[in-house]
Amino acid sequence: MDRILNVENLQVSFHTYAGEVRAVRGVSFELGRGETLAFVGESGCGKTATAKAIMRLWKPPFVEIKSDSVVEYNGEDVMKMDKKRLQSLRGNDISMIFQDPMTSLNPTMTVGKQIMEGLQLHRGLNKAQAREEAINMLRMVKIPVPEKNVDSYPHQLSGGMRQRVMIAMALACQPSILIADEPTTALDVTIQAQVLDLLQELKTQLNTAIILVTHDLGVIANFADRVQVMYAGQVVERGTTKEIFNEAKHPYTWALLNSVPALATENKQELYALKGTPPDLILPLNHCPFAARCEYCMGICREQMPEETTLSGTHKVSCWLEHPNAPKVESFYDRRKK
Repeated sequence: MDRILNVENLQVSFHTYAGEVRAVRGVSFELGRGETLAFVGESGCGKTATAKAIMRLWKPPFVEIKSDSVVEYNGEDVMKMDKKRLQSLRGNDISMIFQDPMTSLNPTMTVGKQIMEGLQLHRGLNKAQAREEAINMLRMVKIPVPEKNVDSYPHQLSGGMRQRVMIAMALACQPSILIADEPTTALDVTIQAQVLDLLQELKTQLNTAIILVTHDLGVIANFADRVQVMYAGQVVERGTTKEIFNEAKHPYTWALLNSVPALATENKQELYALKGTPPDLILPLNHCPFAARCEYCMGICREQMPEETTLSGTHKVSCWLEHPNAPKVESFYDRRKK
């Protein structure tokens, strides 16, 4: 794998009146050039906090990226970049599509001007050149009549078109890494499919690596190369998309898979809902964070943090059920066969 991003022991804390909220707790992963990696988990599990930390978008002192966190882009230490290099990194090397385009786009500026800003800043284009390139970008993301819509304001466009504008802005400088934070959340199913198809097409054209942040396993099924499942600020399981869908080992991953509505089922069943709530991230969590919600919970789960078990070259899981002395349990796949 031609590694473009290396993250080790990433820790992000929010300093609140109630105490230190440890939102990301020792997350590590690698990203290859042209690869798609998905972060999956419930809201509040640390997906977006991890994604923003990669670009150092969190502002101290209220949010702190711990000093022993390692983020390397092409071997360069992002944590040690000065303000000028960091400004160049954002948008030029690594870009981000934010969750809600209506609040992320400036309502007082045309979409064309918002795309042109990055082109003039990072690529040194003059106004006429930047406008022409903005039109080309709108055409690339399949905005109809780009010569006209380049002068449209965000409120004049549909939700799907606004999301396409966000993609155009993010890809304007042809970054090596694109971080897509819930890019399809506010869209209907048809537009979701169009946006994902567009991202896949642009990824192929530009050889851009993508980090996709989502809570919906259905979104990543035919899109991501690898998946890491996050819970309470930690990665509890990681593997190829095929391994996560067909050979998952963590009960939390089973719960996520069980929560995806099937398009067709032989016997109609009530949609599964995971009971309970994630743990309070102010707490130290010296044991398995999923223990309180896990139907397979054992005594050791409430006492000690499980180590990461390697199942294959790409598949790893942190769960006591993988211990040789653990009892054999009925997995998600066993139940599905019944």
